[in-house]
Amino acid sequence: MTENIEPQFLDTNILVYAFDTSTGRKYEIADALVRQLWDNGAGCLSLQVLQEFFVTITHKAPQRMSVPEAREAIRNFSTWTVHRPEVDDVLAAIDIQQRFQISFWDALVIRAAQRTGCGILWSEDLANGQDYGGVVVKNPFLA
Repeated sequence: MTENIEPQFLDTNILVYAFDTSTGRKYEIADALVRQLWDNGAGCLSLQVLQEFFVTITHKAPQRMSVPEAREAIRNFSTWTVHRPEVDDVLAAIDIQQRFQISFWDALVIRAAQRTGCGILWSEDLANGQDYGGVVVKNPFLA
């Protein structure tokens, strides 16, 4: 990772928008964000995000990718910092879920952002500006 660049975590929805050109403005914004994080080496993900990305982009997205295309995208993202959760992370996510009254899966993403040293979590699903234990959510689509 490039020095003096704060690591930033991408939630699944932002990653999906970066590949789904049918989403118009959201595609443009997400694509630019992913490219920026790629260029500066600050991008972070988790296994959960990559798993959700695969399912969404190959089965649910309006403009779907083929399995080989999605597989290649995931292989490329493996060069980013990718959090691989352990039991302690699951337990911490339960605590986050209870404290903030959010879904367990969102809490697990927050925990992954914490564990990768990210102060910023790019997400459309969580409350913009909310600080979740040192991780602040930013919605890239709110201008």
